Amino acid sequence: MAIPVTFLILFVSTLMLISVTYAFAVDRVNSKGQSLKITTAKQNLITLDENIMAVASQPGSARPFDMSNSGGQLNIEPSQNVLRINVSDGQEISSTVFNETVGQIRYELPSAEAVPTGLFLKGDERSIVNQTGASVTQLGIQRSADGPEIRLSYRPAVSCVVSGEEAGQSVNELRVYVVNLNASDPVSLYGEIPFRVSCQSTQVTTIEFTVSYPLSRLQVTATLNEVNGQVSIPITSTPQGAIIHVEIVQCVVAIERSVR
Repeated sequence: MAIPVTFLILFVSTLMLISVTYAFAVDRVNSKGQSLKITTAKQNLITLDENIMAVASQPGSARPFDMSNSGGQLNIEPSQNVLRINVSDGQEISSTVFNETVGQIRYELPSAEAVPTGLFLKGDERSIVNQTGASVTQLGIQRSADGPEIRLSYRPAVSCVVSGEEAGQSVNELRVYVVNLNASDPVSLYGEIPFRVSCQSTQVTTIEFTVSYPLSRLQVTATLNEVNGQVSIPITSTPQGAIIHVEIVQCVVAIERSVR
């Protein structure tokens, strides 16, 4: 009697061990599969950003781009992401020089509990930067109401140079560089998708400000997708004041579905 009972105990124990080992192995395989999909999605968005930046400022240039399937949903939203830019010197100058949607791209990741959010793959949380050494790209992993997503958008960058004097006043050329995706196709799709990334145009708008008093700095404030930021730009002036040309250089980039 003891032998059959012992055999039954060993048989049941072996079955339990096999079941636990199999479940663990399946979980590990699924986990590695999810990690691979997330890695692929990150690389897709990094490559897309590289293509966008390669054609920006070169009207007429274009590049093909294939979004590979990594299990999530791609959303190109040209009518989202409002950018508002203001300039102020705290005295006479106070003006909104840009107020438009600039578009954004979101890739909703497949369900994955272990995806860290709040991390930037490129850029950071600032909504405006000085052009020297700073990336205009904002590429990060965020958490939305529907779960984790990779979000790609572009923030303005500011630079300023002195170009001489006019009527006894220093002339400052303040340039605000904007990458605008609002000419793109609206997309909300899964799977592998071929695209064409092109620079539609470079639009330059100039606004002139003249002050009759010495001025040392100008504050440029940006509100991007409801996030506020500010940079302080040095201004050169004479005792008679300064002339400031604010140039908005807008690179209109379109991401369009292509048929091959």
